[in-house]
Amino acid sequence: MQISRRTLLASAVSGIAFPHKAMADVWDPPVPEREWHIPVRGGRIYVRANGGILDRGAPVVIIHGGPGASHAYLLATLQLARDRAVILYDQLDSGLSDHPDDPDNWTVERFVSELDAIRAALDIQRFHLVGHSWGSAIAIQHAARRPKGLVSLTLGSPFVSARSWVASLRSQLATLPESMQNAILRHDAGETIDDSGYRDAISTFNRRFVVRHPEPAYVTAYRRRIGVTDNATLAETMFGPGDIAVTGKLRDYDSEPLLSRIKVPTLMVCGQYDEMTPASATHLARRLPNSRLGTISDAGHLTPLDQPDLFVAALRTHLRKADA
Repeated sequence: MQISRRTLLASAVSGIAFPHKAMADVWDPPVPEREWHIPVRGGRIYVRANGGILDRGAPVVIIHGGPGASHAYLLATLQLARDRAVILYDQLDSGLSDHPDDPDNWTVERFVSELDAIRAALDIQRFHLVGHSWGSAIAIQHAARRPKGLVSLTLGSPFVSARSWVASLRSQLATLPESMQNAILRHDAGETIDDSGYRDAISTFNRRFVVRHPEPAYVTAYRRRIGVTDNATLAETMFGPGDIAVTGKLRDYDSEPLLSRIKVPTLMVCGQYDEMTPASATHLARRLPNSRLGTISDAGHLTPLDQPDLFVAALRTHLRKADA
């Protein structure tokens, strides 16, 4: 079986470096204070919230990556519920949401429309928006519409365009031994990803650039308790079966022209060893009129798992500043 990133599991720029800090060994994420199954086009999506929606700071809506992942790897963000409501949800065909498994539903526009359904159902007037990896693509599309009440935007390890994503991946790939580079490029492009040489090479790539540390125990326990797994079919349909080339529905995706339309304060944050490298992200962040770029030390692409405390600290600082 392929060991893929799909199975691991989103003006001037001032640089911010967040130092390494270990996550507490034991943390129990709070149970949801409220849960919904909200109707959207194609089915119903699962939404959970902690914290007061109408008091304290503006609520934050957080969009998971994938496509086909779930909210489980973003549990650390529930620490923000001391300041504001934290709203996590699963996209259609992901996590605890309905799984009609209809490829006609798998369009960027329909995934973006889920945010409108959530805001309407929960009567959210002012809000912050956070997208991670593929979730950043959804967040950019929504923010570029300049929705009334949007206070700030955060783009974590963002997928902005297929072009910039592949270029960043290839720059990280170039740091591996030549034999591994050749194995990945040869089999990824030809989609012969069951080859043992490819599996060994992509496992090394994932350990360096996707997730560098063991998944926190509370995330593993939560996944098992609620019974969520990633939707590999959705991921492969959108991105393709390989890990470096984008050959699926998103092969021509490009939201870079939308960046200049986003005027709210925006934090773009990447892991030090991210698939979306800080250097690649710099070129994207410069196209955002009101942005900062942060780098989280000793983290790969899945920063909420590799360095959950630092990811949450970066969000908390950004949200509080935007609220002020």
